[in-house]
Amino acid sequence: MIHRLNSGAGLKAMLTMNHSAFAASLAAKAVKALMEEALLTPKPGLVDARDNGSHTDMSIDLMLASARALEDTFREIAIVSYLHPVDQTLREQIALIGREGEKVMLSATNGVNTHKGAIWALGLLTSARAAFPRERDPHQIMSIAGRIASFHDRYRPMQQTNGRTVKKKYAVVGAEEEAKLGFPHIRDEALPALLRARACGKTEVEARLEALLALVACVDDTCILHRGQLTDLMAIQSMAAAFLAADGLRTQSGRKLLYRLSEYCNVRQLSPGGSADLLAATLFLID
Repeated sequence: MIHRLNSGAGLKAMLTMNHSAFAASLAAKAVKALMEEALLTPKPGLVDARDNGSHTDMSIDLMLASARALEDTFREIAIVSYLHPVDQTLREQIALIGREGEKVMLSATNGVNTHKGAIWALGLLTSARAAFPRERDPHQIMSIAGRIASFHDRYRPMQQTNGRTVKKKYAVVGAEEEAKLGFPHIRDEALPALLRARACGKTEVEARLEALLALVACVDDTCILHRGQLTDLMAIQSMAAAFLAADGLRTQSGRKLLYRLSEYCNVRQLSPGGSADLLAATLFLID
């Protein structure tokens, strides 16, 4: 007996199954990227497998629990985005799912904001990837995500946030603008640093750390500015750039610079959380 797989009902069932499986795979990939960012050790001022960095309200277990709790959020974003035109409707649908995801995250962490910025960045990239399921080029995916982010969300809450306050005070580019521009710091800094380190035969830990520090060296991180001052941001950027110039963990001077940077962040309770979110986004795109 020959089964006609191209019949209307059979084709619809096959597409639905593929749709669901693809959405699940993207969600798993997003969660994996968040967990790999959290587990990367050592990191300056950030929670890692060694310690809590500059944070008194976070731990590695909390970060991993938060990442796992967001899997349904990313899956829902992928489902609604699958083959969807890039338009305002898509922007508003994924924004609503993202806001619900923030509630899930806060419930899983007892109110601690572990991944709000990452929901924004990874949500957009997940949406872009699902809208064009055959597209694998990171640069094209970032460009599509930028187009999605550029549409106006009519239902966006207008309450003041830490990020908005910092952007107004220091006139810096925040996570929203980074996305609308197609993630230029990932495109021009993190991805090249990661690929360059891998090509040089460095370990994956070294490559990912150099990608992170490439971001720290140039991102006007609103997480740092929220708790610190512009002079703190400049000092942290300078030390990150010096670490890279010293060939990172491969040299004694590089290791000393990383220690100095970590101490600077921990003593002042400063954390390059925006750069950490972009590193997770980088890992989502490349791995």
